[in-house]
Order: sequence, then structure tokens, then C-alpha cells
Amino acid sequence: MATFQTRVHLDLLRSAMATLAFSTSSLHPKTLTKNPHSHSPSQTSIHLPKAPNFQFPTSVINHKTLIAPPIRSTTTTISDTPAQQTLKSRLKNGDTLYGLFLLSFSPTLAEIAGLSDYDFVVVDMEHGPGGISQALSCLHALAAARTPAILRLPDSDAAWAKKALDLGPQGIMFPMIESQKMAKKAVSYCKFPPNGVRGSAHTVVRASDYGIDNGYLSSYEDELLIMCQVESEEGVKKIEEIASVDGVDCVQMGPLDLSASMGYLWDPGNKKVKEMMRTAEKGVLKTTGKGGGGAFLSGFAMPHDKPEDMRSRGYHMISGAVDIGLFRSACVEDVKRFKSIATDDEDNDKDKDGDEKYWSE
Repeated sequence: MATFQTRVHLDLLRSAMATLAFSTSSLHPKTLTKNPHSHSPSQTSIHLPKAPNFQFPTSVINHKTLIAPPIRSTTTTISDTPAQQTLKSRLKNGDTLYGLFLLSFSPTLAEIAGLSDYDFVVVDMEHGPGGISQALSCLHALAAARTPAILRLPDSDAAWAKKALDLGPQGIMFPMIESQKMAKKAVSYCKFPPNGVRGSAHTVVRASDYGIDNGYLSSYEDELLIMCQVESEEGVKKIEEIASVDGVDCVQMGPLDLSASMGYLWDPGNKKVKEMMRTAEKGVLKTTGKGGGGAFLSGFAMPHDKPEDMRSRGYHMISGAVDIGLFRSACVEDVKRFKSIATDDEDNDKDKDGDEKYWSE
């Protein structure tokens, strides 16, 4: 009898395990319980404890931290994750983008800038101390913060463009473009043959997710933002031609170099410089959206030219500050404030000492 009951128990357990293995719905206790009205002594009820119902405090979890950085690959994007718009697509949709220039090459400051919700960050290899290797660390930090990066080249040549583009920024900025010919060369540096002269290592570089993105070659031209910087009198004279070059997406105004080229290095707010800037702006805006082409207007905010004023004049990309400038100002103000308080405290102490002396007399 004992052997019979043991066999029955084993059969029932085997049946329960099979049910658990092949049907997730069988996890409900009722599916493993025999008919409660049966009076057969050989039929045994098996009950599994009900799974605890865990409640997560979703209100204290930042939603942004639960989303992985955007994957550039068209072949590896998860279907239920909304595709992130590129800078180029946002401009075409009519957005005005606000960004920051990063000269420190600090990945920490790059990450802070990204987490602060700037629309873009320009890693400046023209005036910053870093090169390609240091720029890569900043791009990693910005990718973690889901913020598009633009690389400004130290010089407008093919070698710098090739190395910068292989890092996979969303945008590239060419300095000191002064003619239509220079603008066409800049665009050619960004495209693989036969459309350009860019050297190819697309199977192993970061721009193509190290070769994992099989769709890179078919999408990179549509996603890359090409910016030409006009920052001289000569460039302003040719600015409409520059902005009309096929492939130039933005014309970035350079007010400091422009003022220097006009003889007003220490006075970028000079009336003549402002007039030259307005001429340049109108030249670019004439081409914007013209026949589906043309360029968007981009520039730096200055003490005499606020971001809101630039937006009202038609700028679609505005860089409001430089990381080093922000940090410098914060440091200077912090020290000033401390010394001001210390001076006030000393004056108060002197008054107190005088009062004590007076009363002691």
C-alpha cells in the first residue's frame, strides 16, 4: 500500500512538473489542485504559494535613466523604442536648437551639459586643447547623456574631417570657409566616393557602430549635419554662394574673427561689425528652404547679442555659452561673494570691538 501511494505521489509530482514546464498559466494554484469534491484517498492536493506582488516606487525613478542611449544602427534598433530625431531632421521640422561649446575637453563637463538638456554640444578642436582621442571621451559622455555632438575641426582639410567623422558625431563644423569652392571641398570630405573623397574604414569605426550597423552607408548622408563657418569679410561677400552649395546644411557665423578681420578685434559690438553681421544673416536666410535646399543660420550669442534676439532674426541654431566661460564666471563670482562677505564681517567685528571698548570705559 505504501509503495502504491508513493507511486501515486510520484506520478502526481511528475504531472505537476510537466504542467509547470509547458504552460505558464499553470502557475496558478487552481490548475494544480485536484477536484476538492473527490473522495478518493489516492488523490492528493498540491498547492503552490502565490507569488508575491512586488510594487516598485516608480515615482522616484528618473525615466531618462531607464532608457539606453540611442543606437545609431538601423539594424539593431529595438522596435518599441522611439527613434531619436537627428539635429538635421529637427532643423527641417522647424525647431530652434540651443547648444554649448565645449573647450575644456572634460568628459565630466560634457556629461553635465548633456544632462542639462542642451540640444547639442560642440566639441571644439579648433580652440580647445584636445584632439581626436580626447574628443572621443567627450563623445562617449554625451552619448551616455543622449545628447548629439558636433565636432569643430582645427582646420578645413580632408585628413581632419576623416578622423573626426569616423568617431560618429551628428555634426561637423569647418572653420574659415570663404568661398563656394571651399564649401564644396568641405562637403566632399564628408562623403565616400563617388560623391566625395572621404577615406573609408566604415567596417571598423565608431560611426558605423564598429561595423555592426549594416545600414550606415545608406543613411549617413541623410543624418550628418555639415556646417560651414563664415568669419571674415571675404566670406561674407560670398556667403549666399556658400549657403547654396549642395550638402551645406548650416552656415555658422563667427562674430569674433569677423570683427578681427575688420580691424575691431576688441570691439565685436561695433556698429560696422553689426552691419556686416546683418548682411551675412540676410544672405543665408535668402537660401533657407529655397527649392528644398539652402542652409540654416547658426551662430554664437554675445553680450551685445542675446539668444532671444538671434532667434527673432532667423537663427535656427544658437550656442549660448562656452563651458570654460561658464566655469570662469562662476569661480570669479564665488570668490567675489566670499570676499565681500568677509569684508562685511570684518566691518561688523570692528563695530563690535568699538562698542565693547566704549562700554568698558
